[in-house]
Amino acid sequence: MKKRVLAGIRATGRLHLGNYLGAIKGMLALQDDSAYEALYMVADLHAITTPYHVEELRKNRREVIVDYLSAGLDPQKSILFQQASNPHHAEFAFYLSSLVTVARMQHLPTFKEKVKQYPQDATMALLNYPILMASDMLLYKPSDVPVGIDQEPHMEVTREIARKMNQEYGMDFPEPKSFKTEGKYVPSLLGEGKMSKSVEGSYINLTDDLETIKAKLAKAPTDSGTVGGNIPEKGGVGNLFTLLKLFIDKETFVKFVIDYREKRIRYFEMKEVLSNAIYEELKPIQEKRREFEADPEKVDKIIREGNEKARQIASTTVQEVRGEMGLL
Repeated sequence: MKKRVLAGIRATGRLHLGNYLGAIKGMLALQDDSAYEALYMVADLHAITTPYHVEELRKNRREVIVDYLSAGLDPQKSILFQQASNPHHAEFAFYLSSLVTVARMQHLPTFKEKVKQYPQDATMALLNYPILMASDMLLYKPSDVPVGIDQEPHMEVTREIARKMNQEYGMDFPEPKSFKTEGKYVPSLLGEGKMSKSVEGSYINLTDDLETIKAKLAKAPTDSGTVGGNIPEKGGVGNLFTLLKLFIDKETFVKFVIDYREKRIRYFEMKEVLSNAIYEELKPIQEKRREFEADPEKVDKIIREGNEKARQIASTTVQEVRGEMGLL
C-alpha cells in the first residue's frame, strides 16, 4: 500500500522563493513518487491563529492554490485542498482537545515564542494551534509528514494524542513520523535568518518580475568590497553567496568567490547576475500562472474537487471517532 503524506502552507501571502525551494520542490518529488499518496492543503485555519486581514485571507487562500498549480503540483496526482473548506478539521480538533491539558500547551516553546511576538493576541486559537495541527494529520492517518525541525514539538504532541486516542477509544491512528524532503535553505535578503512571509523585505515572490527582483536585491546589505579573505558564513554577504550558489553555474560562482577573496568584488555585477538567474528560474512558473489566471473556472473546479476528496477521507475518520467517543 502507498504511504500517505500530508503537507500544507499557511495562507498568509503568496508563495516566495524560500517556499518553492524549501518546501514545494520536496512536495513535487513526493507527488511523483509512486510509493506515496500526497495531500497538500492551504492552511487557512492556521492563518487566523495570529492577527490577519479578512480580505487578504480571502484572496490568499485561493492564491496559494494557484501558486501550487503554477509550481507544478498536479491535481491528477495529488489532492489539493483548502483546510477551512473541510469542517471536519475544526470539529476533530475540538474532540482532540479533550485529551490535552492547558499546561501541556502553555509549555510548548513555539507557543511561548508567539506570545512574545503577539503579546496582545495570545488567543485560545493560538494556544490550540498544535491541536489543530494534530487534527490536520490524524484526519488523514498519514504515516509520514514532511516538516521542518521547528515543528518537531508539535509532531510530538500529535504522536501523544494518537497514542491516547488508541488507548482510550480503541482507534488505530498511526503515530506520524516527521521527515525532511530534499529542500534548500533560502536565506533572507536582509542578512539574517531565512526568507519569511512575516518579514517584509526578506523574500522574493514567485510572481516578481525581473525589475522587482533587481530592486529587492539592490537593497540587500553588503560590505565595502575590500574585505577579502574567506566568504562570511552569516550576514548580508554570506547570504548573497548562498543565494548565488543556488542559482548560477559553478564556474561563475567560483569567479565571484575569487573576486571577493582578492578584494575586487563588484556587488552591482554580482546582484545583476543573480537577479537574472533567479528570474530565469521563475519564468516558467509565472507563464504557467498566467494560464491558470486566464481560466478561473478551471481553478474553481480543481479547488472544488480537491476539497471534496479531502472531505470524503476526513468524514470516514470523524464518523469512527464519533462512534468510539460515544457521540453516535
